[in-house]
Amino acid sequence: MIFFGNMSDFSKRLRSEIEYVGYNQKEFAAKTGIKKRALDAYLGPQESMPPADIAVKMASVLGLSVEYLVTGKEYRQSVDISGYIKFRDILDDLAVLPEEILELVRVMIKAAANNERKKKPETSKQPPVL
Repeated sequence: MIFFGNMSDFSKRLRSEIEYVGYNQKEFAAKTGIKKRALDAYLGPQESMPPADIAVKMASVLGLSVEYLVTGKEYRQSVDISGYIKFRDILDDLAVLPEEILELVRVMIKAAANNERKKKPETSKQPPVL
């Protein structure tokens, strides 16, 4: 198997993205159609790399490209950010906060977003429109 990237980074990125969208590992395994034991292998200390078809399923469920999931890099020609313009003032305020405050804000936002996702299961992290 050819792999371009650090396996540890893949495992960390996968774990982070699963948490970001608000799934626990059992839910994510079910949504991707893989066994929990296989997911444990991809996330655990053995850091197995999934076959391409599984990586595609994982990326799709997470709203990511396989390239990003595997390498951490994504190349885009243009991204439509018009939907995010309404958050500009919030981003400007966040930019001046120290890291320890930002971490608290991240936790609060993630908790609130996960709560809303549970109310409306169809709402999930959506990738920007290219």
